[in-house]
Amino acid sequence: MATRKRTSRRTLGPTGLARLSAPLNALADAAASGVRVGFDPVAIPRRYTDPRDIEVSGLIAAGLAYGRVSLFVPRIEEVLAGLGPRPAAGIEALTLPRAKALLEGFVYRFNVGTDVAVLLFGMQAALRRHGSLEQLFLSHRGDGGDLHATLSGFLAELRDIPMAPLRHALGHERGLQHLLPSPLGAGASKRLLMYLRWMVRGPDAVDLGIWKRVPAAELLLPLDTHTGRLAQHLGLTARSSLNWAAAEEVTAALRTIDPEDPVRFDFALCHHGMSGGCPPTPRPDTCEACVLLPACRTGARLMGRRSRTPSRPQRGS
Repeated sequence: MATRKRTSRRTLGPTGLARLSAPLNALADAAASGVRVGFDPVAIPRRYTDPRDIEVSGLIAAGLAYGRVSLFVPRIEEVLAGLGPRPAAGIEALTLPRAKALLEGFVYRFNVGTDVAVLLFGMQAALRRHGSLEQLFLSHRGDGGDLHATLSGFLAELRDIPMAPLRHALGHERGLQHLLPSPLGAGASKRLLMYLRWMVRGPDAVDLGIWKRVPAAELLLPLDTHTGRLAQHLGLTARSSLNWAAAEEVTAALRTIDPEDPVRFDFALCHHGMSGGCPPTPRPDTCEACVLLPACRTGARLMGRRSRTPSRPQRGS
């Protein structure tokens, strides 16, 4: 029996990317008003005006932003409430007894209070040493702007605190490698890249743009289940694993459309998936209404099959 030759998926070439440009820009423009910000963790740092409050609340929010929004937002709010109305000042004044009162019994999926305490005390040390989290990030940024190496150094310094007192007060950490991975591995690092997008892009109705010395052109798209699914449908990546290499591949494709700000499409793509505009299982009705259909490989195949399927005769005809 002859075996069927498997054809490998390919990413879009110049012609396909040119065809994608108009619908993708239309999707991004529609999302630029920020109408869906309330359904996104970026809403948490947006409530603050001081840059230091924005960057520390943003890192707390991004670090715990996994799973369902309705589940992780209350946990983020719990931590921020304990830090007071000025979270940067609350972090700088944090002591071990205060941290124990705030975080004892804290559990959110993989993470427990000790994990969060490492983040808080790591930020405290960084603020005292560097003055801001932006300066901490810049201190690890080499001449080549290697984002993977910069983030690895950023996270390693945040974790470089005495652990024995925290373990004695709060117990052993359970998901520190998930919250603050060090060294940074081959995974997509979605939450960290999302945090960088919040801090670097803008300011606009979605992102805050308070880090002025990091170019938006250097950022990578934060790949999650929604953006990854759409990237595969659109031919922006040929990879099945949504890892760091896939994020680089997708971002490289988007740079051909917007070289200076390739991740500006992230919020639009993510919420197109979250809102049901592109559901996990493609359907003809959603594909037909989708602004990305003219450039979507999956939608084209689905609608093509639909047009080739003969309609069933009506009973009695």
